Amino acid sequence: MAAIRRAAILKLASAAYEMQLDVMNGTVTQTEDGRWYIGSHDLTAFLQKHQGEELVFVLGSLEDDRPVQTRTCRTCGRDYTELECPYCRANRIRLRGHA
Repeated sequence: MAAIRRAAILKLASAAYEMQLDVMNGTVTQTEDGRWYIGSHDLTAFLQKHQGEELVFVLGSLEDDRPVQTRTCRTCGRDYTELECPYCRANRIRLRGHA
């Protein structure tokens, strides 16, 4: 099940990237001078740049092995493990003429 959780986290990051939001991926480290990094991204500088702003900060560990909760779509009744029902999403896209 860890592969499903990992895929869901990366899909969420991809959606954020497509919205032109800041996405950081990598191992969390701290330097001797106290600066925090996520991969090569300076988290300390990022937070200083956005000081005083209201932010939403989403963290997802790719090493998390908890099982992903299966949900039931309230529209079509199908079970799914993604962020939204893929069947209903595909139909919305098709009916709106985006496919």
